[in-house]
Amino acid sequence: MGIKVLAPEVISKIAAGEVVERPASVVKELVENSLDAGATQITVEANGGGIPFIRVTDNGIGIPSDQIELAFERYATSKIASEADLTAISTLGFRGEALPSIAAVAEVSMITRYEEELAGMFVYVKNGVIVNKNKRGCPKGTTVTVRNLFRNIPARLKFLKSSTTESNHIAHLVSQYSLAFPEVKFNLILNGRVILRSPGNGNLKDVLAQIYGLDVAQAMLQVDSGENRENFAPQISGFISPPSLHRASRGYLSFFVNRRWIQSRRLIHAVEEAYQNMLMTGRHPIGVINIFLPPQEVDVNVHPAKSEVRFHHEHEVFGAVQKAVGEALINFSPIPSVKAFPQPPAAPPSELRPKPIFSPRKTEATSPVIKGEITPLTSKLPILRVIGQFHNTYVVAEGPEGIYLIDQHAAHERILYERIREQQESQTIEVQGLLSPITVEVTAQQDEILSSQGEVLAQHGFTLEKFGERTYLLRSVPALLKSEELTQVLFEIIDALAEERRANYREKIAASLACHGAIKAGQMLSPSEMEELIRQLEQTQSPRTCPHGRPTMIHFTASQLEKEFGRR
Repeated sequence: MGIKVLAPEVISKIAAGEVVERPASVVKELVENSLDAGATQITVEANGGGIPFIRVTDNGIGIPSDQIELAFERYATSKIASEADLTAISTLGFRGEALPSIAAVAEVSMITRYEEELAGMFVYVKNGVIVNKNKRGCPKGTTVTVRNLFRNIPARLKFLKSSTTESNHIAHLVSQYSLAFPEVKFNLILNGRVILRSPGNGNLKDVLAQIYGLDVAQAMLQVDSGENRENFAPQISGFISPPSLHRASRGYLSFFVNRRWIQSRRLIHAVEEAYQNMLMTGRHPIGVINIFLPPQEVDVNVHPAKSEVRFHHEHEVFGAVQKAVGEALINFSPIPSVKAFPQPPAAPPSELRPKPIFSPRKTEATSPVIKGEITPLTSKLPILRVIGQFHNTYVVAEGPEGIYLIDQHAAHERILYERIREQQESQTIEVQGLLSPITVEVTAQQDEILSSQGEVLAQHGFTLEKFGERTYLLRSVPALLKSEELTQVLFEIIDALAEERRANYREKIAASLACHGAIKAGQMLSPSEMEELIRQLEQTQSPRTCPHGRPTMIHFTASQLEKEFGRR
């Protein structure tokens, strides 16, 4: 086949395919246009997953009547005027592709009234061509109705998911913009039913309550780096969940750069690094992170859907996010508390649960009546008085407003972990020599790791001497380890060096050493040992969890005990 120029209608459909991937893409482009138009109220309606019908209505400034046809021309926009404007984009849209792309793959009608005009203008567009245009009375703002999406592109229509799935994508998208713009009132109506109605009062926590539920919103911790005008100085704000409130999916982490909703694995990693050793494996936090920085410090013109960005000072942005989240976790650390609930909270509508998002938080009962909850407290522990030991596993202590059960192994893990981390920083790991060296045989992969990263093991107190092809003599170990676990922890650390990136291998090693060196469950402690354990736990920076994310203690309030015993 010879080279030839494609027909204009083919070109328009190819270009539209980059912008309009699914019905939620249409909603995204129209909502962004509404926000750029200064709307304070936006209503999104969709039926059948958005394939047969989508309507977006706003109270923005509208489009001047003499420019409405131009709005459907590709690359026609009011948001940039020159090449220089691309280096400092402050609007959500800027390419002039949204309306023409939608009109290329669907039937579109628009009615709009510019704020300075008395009458509105109606247009109907089919196959990318305006076939009807007339004046109509309407309020200030714009309403765009999209029908029969992808009817003229059967191949694209075939690959769409079920209407329920597509509706969930729309619900997820609208929820993200309501989080990014809490001062805008969003209404989402799916198949004639109101699914979301954000308050539009500017309070982000109120929007969180609408999306994730009141219990989650109340437990969220505020993130605020404060204003920093130095150089590009990213400013970080938002909310993150306490370590005890987590989900099985990363879909609950939302990132907004200058109010633009973006996807970023690096930012997810920055947040999860701040939760290092606070969450169990496979669990992820909930978070809404706003990043504000000068427009010239971020390039938004790197993805057709504008869902990815590049930062001029990438390392500094990620560091600022990690620091801000870390400080929030330290300043507002929670301790698990046990309280009674008459019944579990009701689940929000299924349309607000795409890819497990919006599913209610569930807690496991410790009895038919008592269930776990989070009571926000500061990271410092109250003064505790040891009463005794239960099941040779839990230290029972009395404190303000109730009884505390301390998991002796988890508590000692936390103490040792922070001690090891301090020794790592000062390079003063305490070492003990072995009277008789232990022979250790390793695999070929482990041998390669020892050859390339043996100095890391030496820095942590393990002295290994080559004694054959894949055999070593272990001559010294960290002082805190028990003799029966020496080879086990050695292999764990070797595996950690093989699997983990060097960015966090020190934390993994410290956690492994702390776990194997800590007091075990089932070990009887004397009163003085229990007292010393509590005193040392009080001195740690994060006494609420062990390095693996398990809670170190549970709090039974005095009022709860009185209620359970029928005293109130």
